[in-house]
Amino acid sequence: MIAKIKKTVSVLAAVTMGITAQAQLESGIKMFNYHRWQSAQTALLPLAATDVRANYYLGLTYLELNDLGNATVCFTKFPEDPANISGTAMVAFHQKDTSKAMHILRDLAAKAKKKEFEQLRFAAEAIIRTQGGDYMQAIAWDSAAVKRGAKDPSIFIALGDAFRKMPGGGGSAMDNYEHARDAETCNSLAYSRIGDLWFDATNYKLALENYSKAKECDATNPLPYKALAEAFQRSGRYDMALANIKEYMQKSDKSFNDKKLNAEILFQSKNYCDAITQAKELMNVNPIPDSVKTELYGIIGFSQPFCNDSLGAVDNIRKYFSMQKAARIRSEAYIDFGKLWLRIGDLDSAGYYYNLGLNADTSADKTEIYRQMAEAFKSKKNYTKSAEWYNNLVKANPETQAADYAWRSIMFYYCGDYVNGLSTSQAFMKKYPEQPSAYLYAAKSAANIDSTDTSGLAVPFYEQWLAKVGPNYEKKNELKSAYGYELTFYFNKEDKENMNIVKEKLRALDPNDKYLKQIEDLEKEAAKQKARAAQKPPAKK
Repeated sequence: MIAKIKKTVSVLAAVTMGITAQAQLESGIKMFNYHRWQSAQTALLPLAATDVRANYYLGLTYLELNDLGNATVCFTKFPEDPANISGTAMVAFHQKDTSKAMHILRDLAAKAKKKEFEQLRFAAEAIIRTQGGDYMQAIAWDSAAVKRGAKDPSIFIALGDAFRKMPGGGGSAMDNYEHARDAETCNSLAYSRIGDLWFDATNYKLALENYSKAKECDATNPLPYKALAEAFQRSGRYDMALANIKEYMQKSDKSFNDKKLNAEILFQSKNYCDAITQAKELMNVNPIPDSVKTELYGIIGFSQPFCNDSLGAVDNIRKYFSMQKAARIRSEAYIDFGKLWLRIGDLDSAGYYYNLGLNADTSADKTEIYRQMAEAFKSKKNYTKSAEWYNNLVKANPETQAADYAWRSIMFYYCGDYVNGLSTSQAFMKKYPEQPSAYLYAAKSAANIDSTDTSGLAVPFYEQWLAKVGPNYEKKNELKSAYGYELTFYFNKEDKENMNIVKEKLRALDPNDKYLKQIEDLEKEAAKQKARAAQKPPAKK
């Protein structure tokens, strides 16, 4: 009796172990399908020594992690197993030896007897999971496997993946993904693939519906979140990309590539300090490809100005520029570096990088870039440089706002370039004839060109300006300057009629005005001289 009980217990233990191993295998395959390579390895490694299917999927995880050495070791453990034979072909594809890979797969497919389909399935799978193979051949092998009785949903997903890689294959891909979806109650992977197809077709409503169903079928499936994060990233909706990458990171294995995508989206969504933290963590991984290191330097450098580290930003952005190919540096990167130099106060470096950005920028409207530099030089009282940038702005965009025209003329006037001050003011008048400042700065520049107040060059411009602002203009000093110029000109011209008119206007503004007092003093002196001349006795003959 005791022996029978012991035997029963051992049988139950064996059955339990078998169930546990099967569950672990299924978990490992599921993790693999969900691109959780490390989790898949954890589940599959204890089984791989004795289970051919566990060994195959373990080998696939090594391939996904670009570990060809361990993948080769895995696949050669079971040299007669169709799945592992297909794995050796995948290694050949990764090594760019397409002829060897296809030779292995044709031999494998040829071994399938009339009612067998495993060899066909795995031969097709090797092509579908890699690059460089004959996708039509893969479709033919999988289609033959279906005719021979293969009904597992995974074969329809594989067929869908194959069609999706072919030009114009979207419709057939959808048919197969829907077969997989309908083959069981709730197939999260199938819904994920259907969502991808709808998103590629820009039918976002149906894409979101299918991604939602994928989540409902299996809450542990991270793929819908990653797909949404990447899709929103491509469309520039970085807030939505960030929301989905956060969900994805919670459900994924947080691989290097996962963290890299996370760093990119954190940066693009302006979560700069978090982006720096993530990028610096990746920098500590060794080895790291130079192309990735370059991108990380960019993320760190262009984020640091927003995290109070301008000097660190200069260092890392310089590293980024030195490592990145010139053709791949976006114009915005140069301009952002120019902004950093503006913040530091080095306007020459700012101008240099702004110009690099402008030269690399193919967009039609560069107005804001020019304006930023013009305003920066204006704030530093470098009016000559400010005038140059405003001039570039107006030339690049003649339809720009009146304020840009005004500041161009004002900056030329402030830096003492009165000829350009006058000509740009005249262009301003032509473009915006209703703007009083156009006439005022034309008059001011013209008055400085007429340094002796004898040509009257500024008079017509002052008259046009005065007609627009009226005698009650709030800036009285501007009125007095206008009247003062006119009064001096009419005095020099000996035009008493106009001189008296202007004198009264000035007197009404300020009885003690300097121009008025000066002219009246000159008039008094002239009168005295005339009186003295009249009193002088005539010269003796």
